[in-house]
Amino acid sequence: MTAHDQADELKENLPTFLSQAYEPGYEVIVVDEASTDDTSEVLKLYKQESPLLYTTFLPKSNTRSMRRKMAFNIGLKASKNELVILNNVKNKPKVDNELQTIADALDDEAEITLGYFSKKGIRLQSFLSYEDARHHLLKAERKLKHVYNRRLFNYSWGRYNFIVFRKDVGYNALKYFEHKMSPFNLLAIRITILFKNMIGRSATTFIKYE
Repeated sequence: MTAHDQADELKENLPTFLSQAYEPGYEVIVVDEASTDDTSEVLKLYKQESPLLYTTFLPKSNTRSMRRKMAFNIGLKASKNELVILNNVKNKPKVDNELQTIADALDDEAEITLGYFSKKGIRLQSFLSYEDARHHLLKAERKLKHVYNRRLFNYSWGRYNFIVFRKDVGYNALKYFEHKMSPFNLLAIRITILFKNMIGRSATTFIKYE
């Protein structure tokens, strides 16, 4: 996860990330994006309390436009495990075995999986290669304000909540993170997403909260 001026959200949500029931073991990496509030102090406090937490930071000299991508790259480099989840500190786990539930449902052949939260559970959308998911990773899709009906479009369009990928393809996947498109090319991409989704409605898996 990355954090920028999110001290209050870290206080509220980070303990839940650090208390997941996951037998193989895991780590939580938080990259401070040059925060100006008490984010660094909050991270120091939780780091002392939990051996699962690793923290690092993005130098203040980096430009805002590429800050998020660079922060995730720093976190990816620090990670020790084969599988990595890019998440948001706002996405507080709803159950204590959420990480285990996601891990059990992952497609072993997929290089990248997008996750969508709902009130009843989690939907996973798997892609065999990061290239297949490149259109979904664009900033324009992550920031899409008018999210189309996910039930109708099978969760393929806009605002995924987290990403799971193998670490060895992570750097390549992140190269699309801040990639900008012209309005014409973006429209073409969204039409492509819609078309692929209409002919592949079985590409998602729903996990219901118990």
